[in-house]
Amino acid sequence: MSEIQSPRLLALGDSAWTIEFGSSINPLIHSRVQGFCAALRNEAKLSNEILEYLPSFRSVTIYFDAEKVNASTLGSQLLALAQNSGNQISQGRKLCVPVCFENEFGPDLEEVAQLKNISKNEVIELMTSSIFSVYMIGFLPGFPYLGGLPEKLNVPRLATPRTLVPAGSIAIAAGMCAAYPWDSPGGWRLLGQTPIPLFNANNEHHPALIAPGDQIQWRPINKDQYSELKIECQRGNWERDSILVIQDWS
Repeated sequence: MSEIQSPRLLALGDSAWTIEFGSSINPLIHSRVQGFCAALRNEAKLSNEILEYLPSFRSVTIYFDAEKVNASTLGSQLLALAQNSGNQISQGRKLCVPVCFENEFGPDLEEVAQLKNISKNEVIELMTSSIFSVYMIGFLPGFPYLGGLPEKLNVPRLATPRTLVPAGSIAIAAGMCAAYPWDSPGGWRLLGQTPIPLFNANNEHHPALIAPGDQIQWRPINKDQYSELKIECQRGNWERDSILVIQDWS
């Protein structure tokens, strides 16, 4: 089946439609998702009829009040919009995020290196030299799903998920990269950990550090630097803007 297809309209119960743009995680498909969301925001009539919409890697789900909106008519309008909305690349921020890959911070690093028949240093080099794109936030508040993982690091999830993954863990699985904002269960392979908070519930407007459309590069730090930065964050002395990349990647 081709990855690129005409948009499909799928019913999700009696009060939601899903517009599906493809069958895989793919930058082009995701640009169509973004294009549709942008068009949806600009359609005043439709915005008055829907309650909310939730984009994913390859689709958008639109929720509405079935008692007030004609589902069939809305579905036709959404599909027509999707067929003509085109592509859009979100111009997010460029962030350089510190990560420690040493010892207990990357418990799966050695196993990943063995699985791919490369050294641990090569795994770290591949991780820190790549630019990752944030496709979506999900699973947990502030949990980013990142595309751009080198094919050489494509490994499956753990056969048995951990009951506890520490907040700040940087992980990979099934061709994707992610960062855990909270202590939680998880089955991704842990390669390192960032000391900076990925979610701040006290920040009313932007509690999640990372947003869809952002680009991320991991910056390696040692254990001492990790500890120092962790203390600064706990004291409230760390500034979010310190990880912004103002100029082009060097």
